[in-house]
Parts: sequence; structure tokens; C-alpha cells
Amino acid sequence: MNVRMHTLAAPVTGHHQQPRPVRVKTFSLWRCLAYLVLTLFVIYLCLPVTLLLIGAVGEVWTNTLLPTGITVRWFGELATSTDFRNAFGVSLVVALACCAINACVGLPLAYVLHHRALSGRSMLGRSIALLPVAVPALTLGFGYIMVFSSDTLPWLGSLPLLIAAHTVLTLPYLLQTLLSDLRHLDLARLEECAATLGATPIRQFFTIVVPNLRQSLFSGLVMVSALSIGEFQVSNLIAGFRYRNYPIVLLQAFYGATGMACAATVVLLTLAIMVTLISVSTVKPLK
Repeated sequence: MNVRMHTLAAPVTGHHQQPRPVRVKTFSLWRCLAYLVLTLFVIYLCLPVTLLLIGAVGEVWTNTLLPTGITVRWFGELATSTDFRNAFGVSLVVALACCAINACVGLPLAYVLHHRALSGRSMLGRSIALLPVAVPALTLGFGYIMVFSSDTLPWLGSLPLLIAAHTVLTLPYLLQTLLSDLRHLDLARLEECAATLGATPIRQFFTIVVPNLRQSLFSGLVMVSALSIGEFQVSNLIAGFRYRNYPIVLLQAFYGATGMACAATVVLLTLAIMVTLISVSTVKPLK
């Protein structure tokens, strides 16, 4: 019985098993270079932000690599600064107005461009919609100066012109967000079903298109507001002294109180991070 159990316990092999080769993890030269480039890129992105954070709490920063001393008085002076409060109010008004206009114009325009793309006639419309991206912002700014500084249209330096300029600059980005979502949504079948029930094209737009685009519309408007608040080139050319936005006052502050300018940049960066987190937590992925 012991012999039988020993026989059953012994492994039965018909052929000699070759030992499995041991895989040695080696990093190739290209992988090392890729990691090196990635590390340098992260340092390139994080170093300016780190210096701004240090400068916002530094006491004195003059002709030295890092500031000396620690203080929080720059944030207090920023809160009491009339120029920064007015500039932040202008940027907020311009961004909200820009989002409202973009939503009213971008939704129907994206819908029309999408249907023209389905019929193969979208080249001209998309070219016109993307023209502000192709033309440099500096060229647009000089164009606004030439047109709106005349006696016929004396609107240079006004708030409506600043809102209109930001709308023109940010509308293509919202259109691309909406068009990319429209390409993945099967709206034609839903529109056909709604049409068989007697829904007019306008009712189809508000009951089918708008609800299905609410997530991409929200994420697009978050991007529009971020671009509007951070826009500098055109704003610096066409904004008057009364309607200077946040980046213009921020640049002017760097030539004076560097600590307060760093504190103002940190506040703007904090707001941008908060808006991004709200956008990520609100927009749910499509199933």
C-alpha cells in the first residue's frame, strides 16, 4: 500500500521539462530618455508655481534667488487693494457675460454645423468659426484699435467691446467641445422619433439636443471662463483704464510690489483649481 501511495504521489512526466527563462526587467535607453524628458517637463511646470507660492509669503525679494523672511501681509494688502478688487470684478463680469453669449450662440451654431457636416457642407462654416484661433490675438487687437477708435465707432476702452472681443476669442473652443460630443451622440434617431410625434424643429432642439449636451456645455463654459479670465494680449490693447482686467493689473503689480503680485497670482491659481475640481466632480462620464 505504501508503494502504491508513493507511486500515485510521484509526478508523471512524459518529457523532460525545460526550465523557464527568468525575465530580467531592463530599462532601455529610450525609456530612460522618456523618463528624463518627463521629469524635466514636470520640473518646468512646477518650478514657476513653487516660486510664486514662496514669493507670496516672502518678506523681501530683491535681486536674490529666493525671498528672505516670512509674512502674510501681502494677502492683507491684496484684500484692501482697490485696483485688484476692481480688476477682479471686471474679469468676473466679462467672463460671465462671455459664457452667457457663448451658450446662446454656440449651441445653435454647433447644431447647425453638425447637420451641415452630415450633409458634407461644413467646410466654410467651420473655417469661419475657427478663424479667431488661426489669427493671432495681437492681430485681432490691432484690428479692434483700427476699427473702434474712429469717430464713427468710438468704443475703444469700453466694457461691451471687451466682452465682444473675449467672446470672439473663446467661441471656437466651446464649438469644438460641443461638436465633438455631437459626433458621438445618436441624435438623428431621437429627432426622427420626435418628428413622428409632431415635435417642431425648435422643440426638438430644446427637448433633445440641449439636455444631451448639458455636460459638454458645462465643461466648455468652464474652459471659456478660464480663458477669459486669463486673457491678456487683446485686453491689454483694447481695455481702457476703467475696465482693466485681472491679468493687466497683475502684470503692472510685478513692476512694483512683487510679493503682492505673487499673492494675487496664487489667489487666481486657487480659483482655477477650485473651478477645475467642480467641473470634474459635476460632469459625469457617458456610459
